[in-house]
Amino acid sequence: MPRQAREKSETGIYHIMLRGINKQRIFKDSQDKEKLFQTLKYYKKVSGFELYGYCFMKNHIHMLIKESLEPISLIMKRISSSYVYWYNTKYQRCGHLFQERFKSEVVEDDAYFFTVLRYIHQNPVKAGIVNKVSDFRWSSFDEYINKSIIIDTDYMFDMFSQDRKEAIKLFTVYTNMQNDDQCLDDNEKLKVSDSEIRAILLQKSISDTIQLIQLNKQKRNEIIKALKSIEGVTIRQLSRITGISKSVIDRV
Repeated sequence: MPRQAREKSETGIYHIMLRGINKQRIFKDSQDKEKLFQTLKYYKKVSGFELYGYCFMKNHIHMLIKESLEPISLIMKRISSSYVYWYNTKYQRCGHLFQERFKSEVVEDDAYFFTVLRYIHQNPVKAGIVNKVSDFRWSSFDEYINKSIIIDTDYMFDMFSQDRKEAIKLFTVYTNMQNDDQCLDDNEKLKVSDSEIRAILLQKSISDTIQLIQLNKQKRNEIIKALKSIEGVTIRQLSRITGISKSVIDRV
């Protein structure tokens, strides 16, 4: 069956998602995420695209991009090929890392632009990784609030207000609003079962909740941090399984 042609954006703006093949992790540590960040920074100059948002999850990436000098297909080929070459060399592996074809949706108006950008920044919150957008390091939210490095912030801010302080304030309120935004991958949420979490605890020699609670605070917190770092695990779920309150888990 022939591959369906990718929809062309009249504005040149696309919401892009790259997912690990078989939903496997594409980042094993912070160095991997930093490498992708630097790859985006480099190819912004080469390909001339504008970047309005990004979020690096463990097994997938979201980006909000406007093509310019080069088409989106070539931009994504450059970015993914460069990162995969580096990743395979680092981990002494070969073969594909990403699903063969990146996903995209066109962003044709300002209203949906805002929706997609909020969706991207709220991805870690809705996945249960953090409670607040600002708590997640590997998204473009901080570049909007503080210092921009690779994000083109003017396009979004100018739609809120010509006064930059007011624009930041309005953007922050909008980004943190509760919503039912539905974008590119709403039907592909990663979920981790309770049994998988318990299996991980067993690997750490924790067979029941009492044993976990009786650990010294430092060791207990190390285990909680490790569990919280698993994509798809929620604080409520960890509280239910471990018997530790949500407020304690949230503070760790």
